[in-house]
Amino acid sequence: MKKRTLTLAIALAAGISGCSLMPSAQDNTTAEQKVVKTYTDIAYATFDDAYITALELQKSVDLFLANPSAEGLEQLKSQWKIARAPYQQSEVFRFGNAIVDDWEGQLNAWPLDEGLIDYVDGSYYQHELGNPGAELNIIANSKVQVGSETVSFAEITPEKLANINELGGSEANVATGYHAIEFLLWGQDLNGTRSGAGERPYTDYVQGGDCTGGNCDRRGMYLKAAADLLVADLDWMRNQWAAGQSDNYRATLLAESAEQGLRKMLYGMGSLSLGELAGERIKVSMEANSTEDEHDCFSDNTHYSHYYDAKGIQNIYLGEYTRIDGSKVNGTSLSDLVKAKNATLDSNVRQQFATTDKTLQELVDLAEGPQQIKFDMLIAPGNKQGVDLLTRSIGTLVEQTRYIEQVAATLKVDALNPDTADHEF
Repeated sequence: MKKRTLTLAIALAAGISGCSLMPSAQDNTTAEQKVVKTYTDIAYATFDDAYITALELQKSVDLFLANPSAEGLEQLKSQWKIARAPYQQSEVFRFGNAIVDDWEGQLNAWPLDEGLIDYVDGSYYQHELGNPGAELNIIANSKVQVGSETVSFAEITPEKLANINELGGSEANVATGYHAIEFLLWGQDLNGTRSGAGERPYTDYVQGGDCTGGNCDRRGMYLKAAADLLVADLDWMRNQWAAGQSDNYRATLLAESAEQGLRKMLYGMGSLSLGELAGERIKVSMEANSTEDEHDCFSDNTHYSHYYDAKGIQNIYLGEYTRIDGSKVNGTSLSDLVKAKNATLDSNVRQQFATTDKTLQELVDLAEGPQQIKFDMLIAPGNKQGVDLLTRSIGTLVEQTRYIEQVAATLKVDALNPDTADHEF
């Protein structure tokens, strides 16, 4: 793929032009305002699904800890994967909505230095250079030294875990969220770019003489605290998007101009598509052949995370979201606005989203098919199949971002500037 800098700044006339999707005489709500409302409806449904699946994960944690077993651990892992699907579709709301971006780190920060949390294989462990938290091992130590301060972890609570995130200013010190729980369920993936995910034994949670890894009681305490915090955080965020409240973020967003709402939507779509998904999550790990930069590195679930990130972007353009119970949330969409102005462009954008979906589905099919070729295997040095597929994935996401720019131009949304994360494409 020929490299060039993708110009993302869009200098257009200010304001949203009139749209031919005219409101009825009885309804003073503009089409643009209806689109922003659909956006908030989808946000609530997505975060609510993330909350519901996290509740099931929390229940599974409690059942497993009450009676650890190999079967119970596998069921718990399956529930973690189920919980990831709606959450990943919510990431499109992170970009453009500061309330989500400021909150997101406690739930989905990565990569993490797992030595902060639990035992690691020292011969394989790679951590951020100079990170003081990389070997603290909270599970093994009821007290940890943080500079001149001693922090007690005699009781491992959600509050204490939240407070130690980014210890010493290092973003690799991640104590909470999906990936901390993932590590506690799978353990380190010691296979590098070969086949296989983490293989933590269920006996790491067995009390008494059959305990492996040491500190099984504290490991269970940590897992429960992390799951409880995840549920509480998601409950708070879904309420920020709930209808019928006058003092939450949804109310604030709907009170702003429709132009600002559309700008946030398009900025979120473009930034997740280009800088984050194409750049940070695919390009970085492919060019560095680095499993440390793989998104779901302990579970080898990265293919689904990438697929559902892209699905979330598509949801916003089409103005529709399929809930975990199969019901649909939909309404007036960006697609409707664009179609009214330029039907050919709308058709092309839809086709591009279908191409992106098909390309990232290839990642899923390879990972879940008979050969079980996971993302970390695709980024192995010299893997031509991996380079081809991941380069095509990046290319379709870049092209998708160009179409998002065209959508912004057609709707005359200025000052878009999606985040490139300093990548060139």
